[in-house]
Amino acid sequence: MKMFLQLLLIIIFIIVSVYLSFYFASILLAPKHSINSFGSVCFGEKCFQVELAKTPLQREKGLMNRERLDKDRGMLFIFDKDGIYPFWMKNTLIPLDIIWINSNNEVVFISQNAQPCKSLICTSVFPDKNAKYVLEINGGLCKENNFKVGDILNIKLN
Repeated sequence: MKMFLQLLLIIIFIIVSVYLSFYFASILLAPKHSINSFGSVCFGEKCFQVELAKTPLQREKGLMNRERLDKDRGMLFIFDKDGIYPFWMKNTLIPLDIIWINSNNEVVFISQNAQPCKSLICTSVFPDKNAKYVLEINGGLCKENNFKVGDILNIKLN
């Protein structure tokens, strides 16, 4: 009986070890910013390839902990319906232009050059209009490209 218990404990130990090995390997080997789908957002001829943040978890993570963002890249947050969606810059390392877009693809609010939050308590930017999408691009690009409230965008979701 004693030998049976020892063998059973060894088997359980091996199973748990293999499981934990696969679990931690999947975390370590997963892409650092694993958002699987992409799309594009165009202001006339000026287009951005965007990662799509569609799930609550993807939207919560957003561009946190990114050290850089190419000038032609961004992230498009997609919500189920139009609403007021405040954004903050917690754990965001780069300045961003944050653009709220309604279901008609019209820019309804812009927060230009939002700065990273370096304190424990971060304030949120509250738009004064309902939006279905929120686009984050590098800070300063709205001014550089003269993007403004009222612009109609071409949004392609893959």
